[in-house]
Amino acid sequence: VQLQASGGGLVQAGGSLRLSCAASRSIFSINAMGWYRQTPGKQRELVATFTLGGNTNYPDSVKGRFTISRDNAKNTVYLQMNSLKLEDTAVYYCYAIMAGFTYWGQGTQVTVSS
Repeated sequence: VQLQASGGGLVQAGGSLRLSCAASRSIFSINAMGWYRQTPGKQRELVATFTLGGNTNYPDSVKGRFTISRDNAKNTVYLQMNSLKLEDTAVYYCYAIMAGFTYWGQGTQVTVSS
């Protein structure tokens, strides 16, 4: 599975961005799919995921501000990010777990300015 992430950019604090992650094949049966983010010197942080059963999970740091969704027809997962904060600045990576393997997209930079 190849994953193509897009949608990052520069936004002011309080603004919104939507990230997209397009998969090269159907995501209908993917076990889990979502987004991590990473900043220099810090561990990669899971920010949103959904599972095959339809459950979604978010850490407290983004809960209520970020929403993950998917469009099976387009094989695409989205991350809607609202009320962005300076601390949301990071490189965001999409991932997918299928048949015991984890696949990663290239990162997309999100920069939140004051």
